[in-house]
Amino acid sequence: MKKIQSKTGLSNRILLGIIAMILLAVLAGCSSADEAEATEDKEETKRPILIQGPMPIEAETFAERLENVKVEESGSTYEFYIGTVDGYPVIVSKTGKGMENAAASTAIAIEKYNPAAIINQGTSGGHDPELNVFDIVLGERTVNIGSMKTGDRAAGEGIEPTEWKPMDVMASEGSAGEDPNAEKARYYEGDADLLAAANAVKDSYTKGKIVEGTIGSADLWNNEVDRINWFHENYGTSVEEMESASVAMISKAYDVPFLAIRILSNNKTNDGAYNADTAIANQEYVYEVVKEYIASLESE
Repeated sequence: MKKIQSKTGLSNRILLGIIAMILLAVLAGCSSADEAEATEDKEETKRPILIQGPMPIEAETFAERLENVKVEESGSTYEFYIGTVDGYPVIVSKTGKGMENAAASTAIAIEKYNPAAIINQGTSGGHDPELNVFDIVLGERTVNIGSMKTGDRAAGEGIEPTEWKPMDVMASEGSAGEDPNAEKARYYEGDADLLAAANAVKDSYTKGKIVEGTIGSADLWNNEVDRINWFHENYGTSVEEMESASVAMISKAYDVPFLAIRILSNNKTNDGAYNADTAIANQEYVYEVVKEYIASLESE
């Protein structure tokens, strides 16, 4: 009888040991699952980097480099290619051309995707005779060169564009009067960290030089060289295009870091002929900028 009890006690101890091992395994599995879920949640909470291009030629080369892509649309104009670069969320936005399209697309993207940073990139026309086709301008500043107030001239007194004054649309209270603060060009500064990332990979670009400068934007296409020179002298513009300043304005309103990166596709001040291949070259460089910026974010 005592032997039977001994065997029973031993069996119970073995059974308890097995149960304990199973419980430990279950707990370890739960811990691993919790860690994996936490990692997944962390990945999902990363704020994406938004890359903008006005037209298909200025956006689709970059979009082709994304991994795990899905496409979302807003309205009939705005397209968003949602994917990753080096495992980090990146969205390529095809904004459409012009200040209104760029501003609307930016506001939609900020509200919908909450980006960590915005880079507006694409082609531009040169204002600086020292810059050539395939050179790239990093937007140390962007400025709206289409928001202006004309002089007072009666019928028959003609038109004098060189006398027009800049009108700051963000100083709306003084625009109708003579408030001097409303008659100054507003410059938007490029984000320091994005500029640092862009400068860090300059050597990767071999098709032209890369400089920091002022990017002018307007729903206006200037082909008059004297007019281009006037903007260069009075606004300090390096290039002109039709989107960046409006994106900068919306980005500032939402406190999102912003940088414009524009390549010269032509330059009438030195007879630089238009070259469509510049759009692809710029996207290839911006891709390197994005990878550098991602690395800086991951190291924080």
